[in-house]
Amino acid sequence: MDQSTVQHRLTQSLLMGLPLKRKQSALVSREKLRSNAAADDLADEIALYDRQIRLWGVKAQEKLRSANILLIGMKALANEIAKNLVLAGIGSLTIIDDQLVTEDDLGSQFFISELHVGLNRAAAAISQVRTLNPRVALHADMGKILDKPPEFYTMFDIIIATGLDLAPLSMINAACRFVNKPFYAAGSHGFYGFIFADLITHDYVITREKSNVPTQLKAETVTRAIIASNTKTENGKQIEMVTKRELYSPINLANTSPLQPEQIGSRRRKMQVPPLLTCLRALWDFQNQTGRSLPTQSHADLQLFTTLATEKHKELQLPTETLRSEFLRSFLHNVGSEIAPVTAFLGGQLAQDVINVLGQREQPIQNFLLFDSDDSKGPVYALHPIFPPLDRPIM
Repeated sequence: MDQSTVQHRLTQSLLMGLPLKRKQSALVSREKLRSNAAADDLADEIALYDRQIRLWGVKAQEKLRSANILLIGMKALANEIAKNLVLAGIGSLTIIDDQLVTEDDLGSQFFISELHVGLNRAAAAISQVRTLNPRVALHADMGKILDKPPEFYTMFDIIIATGLDLAPLSMINAACRFVNKPFYAAGSHGFYGFIFADLITHDYVITREKSNVPTQLKAETVTRAIIASNTKTENGKQIEMVTKRELYSPINLANTSPLQPEQIGSRRRKMQVPPLLTCLRALWDFQNQTGRSLPTQSHADLQLFTTLATEKHKELQLPTETLRSEFLRSFLHNVGSEIAPVTAFLGGQLAQDVINVLGQREQPIQNFLLFDSDDSKGPVYALHPIFPPLDRPIM
């Protein structure tokens, strides 16, 4: 018999021997203790998250506290994502990774040590992640993510996949769409990295001071539309709450989609598109053609990758002079590696977007963020297969 059962029976036996008034008094005292304990716990939680509650409000923090997140892969980039989400106070985090810790992992990850070499990555990291915030429920899954059925994803509010090739990313993305769950993908290659978002359909609210110009319910871009507008008075000012809706595409379609017409139609804008987009598409094509995750430094692999990059650059209708041999060499030297400052930036950006999405506030990533640390820039490109007219009415 466990201790809690013994305590419960002891309490019941004591109450049975008390007069009615004393029984009632004892029960009231017990409920009061529970109430006081709950109040103290809530006060502690408010104090713990005071700074972020001031930033995004109590309602957003409540949504964050009840959120269940799935994080796929547990290398350097996933370390940063886990750190930021756990510190923010999500409800639970499940980490799934079927790979073992290697000595190479020690150079870029901060949740593991030499003692963990040979152990499962997810299981090895859990104890250190827990020290960041004991209030967050943590779970380690040592299974293979591609063995999971679509129903597996129904228990999560958001799914984040890191460090995977395009084929598994597409399969996970499709499963998430099947059960209507938001999906993120992210990867880092040395000085370079990306974040992809497929939120399927996402509504969020922008709060601003009301303008003299009435807000119209209409499409703002090919993916974003204003669907509602409400006002309130706050500190003597008219505040407008505008609800917007974003539409998304899965990663396999985004990977073959053109740049938006306003970018293709302007040479200046085309010159600003980083060649990283071309190289990522070339890398994913390389994976599809060879069945290997990364090209080697062999002449055959370098020639194939260069050919694929040239083809992808033409498909994107980008100027040939923006795909320089120096960048190709740099990308190939960095591919597959992890550098802490880059993973820190990407992990912070992705975690912040997840927080905004859960709180339904601010414009989310739509839909590819590309980061080149050489330029310290992270532009976002909306890559979708269809561009309907912008003057369509909002139904």
